[in-house]
Amino acid sequence: MLFSLRELVQWLGFATFEIFLHGLALLAFSVLLVLKVDGEASALSWMVRSAWPCCGSSGSSPSSASSSSSRCCCARSWWSTPGSSGAFTTMFTNKKHFTNAIIGALVALSIIALVLSLVKIEDVTLPPTVKYGMVFDAGSSHTSLFVYEWDSDKENNTGVVSQTLSCDIQGQGISSYANDPPKAGDSLRECLDKALKVVPAAKQRDVPAYLGATAGMRLLREQNSSAADQVLAEVAKTMREYPMAFKGARILTGEEEGAYGWITINYLLDSFTKYSPKAHTWVHPEAASIFGALDLGGASTQISFMPQGSMINWNEASKFTLYGYNYNIYTHSYLCYGQHEMLKRLAKELIVESPSSTRVDHPCYPKDYNETVSLSSFCTSPCTNQSDPRLPLGDRNVTLEGRGNASRCLAALKKLFNFSACGQSQECTFDGIYQPLVRGQFIAFSAFYYNFKFLNLTEGQSLATVRETIEQFCRRSWEDLSSSYPQENPERLPKYCANANYILTLLLDAYKFNETSWKNIFFQMKVGSKPVCGQEKSQLPTFGCCESHGPESPACPTLQRGTGCGASWCTPFGLCRSRWPCVVIVAFLQG
Repeated sequence: MLFSLRELVQWLGFATFEIFLHGLALLAFSVLLVLKVDGEASALSWMVRSAWPCCGSSGSSPSSASSSSSRCCCARSWWSTPGSSGAFTTMFTNKKHFTNAIIGALVALSIIALVLSLVKIEDVTLPPTVKYGMVFDAGSSHTSLFVYEWDSDKENNTGVVSQTLSCDIQGQGISSYANDPPKAGDSLRECLDKALKVVPAAKQRDVPAYLGATAGMRLLREQNSSAADQVLAEVAKTMREYPMAFKGARILTGEEEGAYGWITINYLLDSFTKYSPKAHTWVHPEAASIFGALDLGGASTQISFMPQGSMINWNEASKFTLYGYNYNIYTHSYLCYGQHEMLKRLAKELIVESPSSTRVDHPCYPKDYNETVSLSSFCTSPCTNQSDPRLPLGDRNVTLEGRGNASRCLAALKKLFNFSACGQSQECTFDGIYQPLVRGQFIAFSAFYYNFKFLNLTEGQSLATVRETIEQFCRRSWEDLSSSYPQENPERLPKYCANANYILTLLLDAYKFNETSWKNIFFQMKVGSKPVCGQEKSQLPTFGCCESHGPESPACPTLQRGTGCGASWCTPFGLCRSRWPCVVIVAFLQG
C-alpha cells in the first residue's frame, strides 16, 4: 500500500482502534447485505426442526435397538424434508450466498483502497515528538536563560535545534550576590516562570536544565571560594524547586570556555559534518575550512584555533574527537583581560601614575567627560590587586577627566600587558605565554563584535581604515557624542574609545595579527542565519543529539584534554565524564 498505518491514522483523524472498528463494521455490513440475514436465518431454523424428531422418540434419544432405523431416518431427513426442498439444496444455497458475501466484501474493500489511493503520501504531515531543554548562561555582567526545542523523531539533519525563548535576568551576574547568595537564586525566578509558560505542562518534568558560570564566578572563587560555593548552591536550590530535570550548576574553566567557542563557530558553519539527505547519513565536508574563535567578555578573553603542525606546549592543547575525526587546537583564556576588568585596571594604573591625588587625566574618555571612582572599588576584584602598595592609603574618591587622545589611550592600554616577557619571540603573547602563529580565518564575536558594530567596522574594512575610524571617534567631545547617540547607554558610550583601542592592542600586539592576517578576521554575531552569540554570550545547543543517536553517534562529539579524558560521556555538563555537554555543547562565551 501507499500508506503506513501511522499515516492512515493521521489522514483519517481516527485512533488506530477506531479505524479497525470501522473496518470490521463495514465488512460485517457487506456480508449481511449479501446474505439477506432474515431469509437465511429462516432456512436454517427449518432445517434443524426437520432433522431433530427423526433422531429421537417422544423427545428422547433413540435407543440402541432402533439405532439402525434412527440413522436411516436421520440420513433420510438430510436428503428429503417435508414441505420444502432438501437440506442438500439448502447447503448448496448457503454456498452460493457465502460466495456472494466474499465477492461483496472484496468489492467493498476495493472501493476503500481506491479512495485511499487518491491521497498522496507527501501531503501527510505527522506531528513531531518535541523535546525541550533549558540553559542558564551565567556571565560576569549578567545571566540569560535560553529554552531550546528539537524534534526527537528526526535524524537531526541539521544538528542544531531552535531557540524558543531568550530571557535576560534582571541585575548583574550571579557573582555580584557574593554577600547575599539567596538573592542569586531568587534572581532566576522571573525567567524560570516565563520558561514554564512555553513548555507544555506534560513535558516539564522531563526538561533538562543546566546553569554554567564563566569568568565572573571564576574570579569570585579565587577571591572567596566559600562565597562562590554558596552562590552555586542557592541557584541550584531555586532550580530544583521548579518541575524540571535539574542537571547541575558549575563553573567552566577558561579552556572549556575557549574550546566551546571554537566548537560553536565551526558547528554552525558545518565545518565538522553535514547530513546528506541523498545518502541518509552524516558526511565529512570536503576541504572543510576550520575557523578560529576570538571571544572577548567582561572578565576574560579567549583565543582558539588549529595551528600549523604540532604544538610545543601541550598544556595549551585541546584534543577533540568530533564526528569521527581528530582535531588538535590551541586554546587559551586570559582571566582579568575582559573589557570590564580592563577598564578597572586601566583606571587604577592612571591613578597610581598621576601626580594629582584627586583629579586624574583619562586619555580614553571623551573630552569634558568626568567619572568619579572610589579607591575602595579596586579592592573588590583580584584583577586590580588590592594589596598594590602604589595605591594611596585610605578610601577616597578620585575624578577621572576625559582628554580624548587616541594615541595616549593606546599607549596607556599597552602598559597593561607585559610584552617584554616574550622578548623577540613571535610565538608568545605576553607574560611569557606560548601561542603558535595564528593561522586561517577567525570569527570575532561577543564584545569584539559589539564594539566594532557600534563603530560600523564589521564590514571587512582594512586595518588602516579601522585605525583611522577609531582615532576620529576618540577625538569627539562628550557633548558631541551624547547628542549624536541619544539612544545609547550613557554609561557605555564614553567607553567605546578605550574598548576599541584595547581590541587593537589585543589582536595586533598580543595575538600577533598583522596587516595581512587582519583580513582573515570576521566580526560577526551570526553565522548565516544562526546566532553565534546572544546579548553577550554564545551558545551552541545540540540538545537531544545523544537521545536521537546514542553516545557513539558522530552527531555527539567527544572532548579530550591531552590524554586525560578518553571515553565519550553523553550527558550535559560533560563532553567527557568531567567536562561539559555532548548533548548540549553549550558554549558559554563571555567571561
